[in-house]
Amino acid sequence: MIAEAGLAALWLGAALCALQLLLAVGSFRETAASLSSLIRPVAVAQAVLTAFAFALLIWLFVRVDLSVLLVAQNDHSEKPLLYRFAATWGNHEGSMLMWVTILGVAGAAVALLERRLEERTLIATLGGQALIALGFYAFLLFASNPFARLNPAPTEGQGLNPLLQDPGLAFHPPTLYFGYVGLSVAFSFAIGALVTRDVGPAFARAMRPWVLGAWIFLTLGITAGSYWAYYELGWGGWWFWDPVENASLMPWLAATALLHSVTVLATRDGLRAWTVMLAVVAFSMSMIGTFLVRSGILTSVHAFAVDPRRGSFLLILLFLYIGGALALFGARIGTVKEGARFNLVSREGALVANNLLLSAILGIVLVGTLYPLIIEAITGAKLSVGPPYFNAAAGPLALILVALIGVGPLLRWRHDQIRPLLRRAAPAAILTVAVLIGARLAAPGMHLLSLLGLALAIGAGLASVAPLWRRNLLRTPLFTWGMVVAHLGIAVSLAGIACDSSFTVEKLVAAQVGETVTVGPYKIRFASVSPTFGANWQALEATLEAQRGSGAVILKPQARAYWAPPSETSESAIHTALDGQLYTVLGKPAGEGRWQLRLWWKPFVTLIWGGGALIAIGGLLALIGRLRRGRKRVQESFL
Repeated sequence: MIAEAGLAALWLGAALCALQLLLAVGSFRETAASLSSLIRPVAVAQAVLTAFAFALLIWLFVRVDLSVLLVAQNDHSEKPLLYRFAATWGNHEGSMLMWVTILGVAGAAVALLERRLEERTLIATLGGQALIALGFYAFLLFASNPFARLNPAPTEGQGLNPLLQDPGLAFHPPTLYFGYVGLSVAFSFAIGALVTRDVGPAFARAMRPWVLGAWIFLTLGITAGSYWAYYELGWGGWWFWDPVENASLMPWLAATALLHSVTVLATRDGLRAWTVMLAVVAFSMSMIGTFLVRSGILTSVHAFAVDPRRGSFLLILLFLYIGGALALFGARIGTVKEGARFNLVSREGALVANNLLLSAILGIVLVGTLYPLIIEAITGAKLSVGPPYFNAAAGPLALILVALIGVGPLLRWRHDQIRPLLRRAAPAAILTVAVLIGARLAAPGMHLLSLLGLALAIGAGLASVAPLWRRNLLRTPLFTWGMVVAHLGIAVSLAGIACDSSFTVEKLVAAQVGETVTVGPYKIRFASVSPTFGANWQALEATLEAQRGSGAVILKPQARAYWAPPSETSESAIHTALDGQLYTVLGKPAGEGRWQLRLWWKPFVTLIWGGGALIAIGGLLALIGRLRRGRKRVQESFL
């Protein structure tokens, strides 16, 4: 009865979602006050029911109830508990239910906590949330029921894809989905403000925490996903411009632009139209990202032929949400009043340039991701758009963006002068040029983009701390610290990217046991190969003795074979030092007692993910600082 209870809770949640939408629409015929007392508890009750349904699905996976079709297709009794738990969202239906659950909980949080918006705008916002959620409820109930029964039940489940049997599955997808849902909440605020013609600082201050939260989670999700793929796939790369990677990057780019724009609107009453437009774009990118990953279209554009009903449903939702969002923006943008004006040479001007560059990079990534899918759908021809296109098209714009990140915080609001700006930017500019010349002399074969990236990263890193110069650090607002740390994180990541792309040493060898191989500063002795076993796998495990100077470490890469489902994977072994990582992979037998070994020395590669962590920490500091200031203003308003 657990599955039936979960399905019943899902139906009740959908009914309350429809009621929430009707109450929001009715608020424009009745007084808002008469409906606000109803719409808030309805939003909370919907969240409770949806969370209850999701908790029941988790329980079905943990106890491996094979009478449920979804469990039988994605679970196995011999899997460790963590993977039985995380398998709940390691599939299409479960991830969609998680999406709806997070959306419902977020709507309840808005209903319970938001007190800054006018009542009618808040009700319109909750109506927008209900409108978004209702489509997902319909998709789950009519096309992707996660609680469908299987009769007769099999004796064992099919298991989870071995590449997903990793702790990253418990962390990476939820963080991305929190980010996607945060952007949908921001869009709901934009709907409410457009419907009630209330686009202004109050709307931006209400929306900003959700944008910040979404941006933090997307940053964490992308960073964690990059490292997961790096150590799990065994090819030694941290980013390949794969469509799945791009599906998470595109919302992050839009959210980054939206975050800067909404801050200007909240604090300076500027960029009103930009803020609303970027809220629409960010929401659209989160929808595209969600459906690209979960529709099956990335496996093949013809995957819909397996289940035409599901494919048609997804396409209709995409059309309604994105088309409706753009139509609403086009119909209402004329009602948005002009915000405060500013000069071109100002921090607002730099933020507009920042938004233009981010939008251009977003367009490049979007075209490169969708073009092969469209061509395959039309002609049947398979095309591949890979790193050469993205690096050549987006790389130069990204470098300009980093330079702007260094200059932007040095500008004054509203109006600034070029000469004083040049004096403030001189230390960072001199350091950038010095690094550029030094790196060219020290590494003449360094690729131009990497050379510029390293120089700009160090210069931008210095400029990022400029807002702290000559200030009392103990009295500096927390959100200023957040901006500094986030910008510094971008510089750190860029430095790691430049070092990894220019200085990585790779060696592929066919070695016998007892041989010694040199890669980078390490001498690696191939000590042995022996069998080993896990909960649901068996493997051949190599023992590698890596020596650097007087120190030595033992690395044990594995070639694993899973039996639920049958699959082979390579499990890398990585040693992390202060100046980089030694990355090792055991391949297949090469004959005559030899084994394939892939070895990399990757200088300063950890800066990539360390920078990502700094970016997220900076966002968290900014979020805490803004919430504190908002709470203080609310308290002062009651005095």
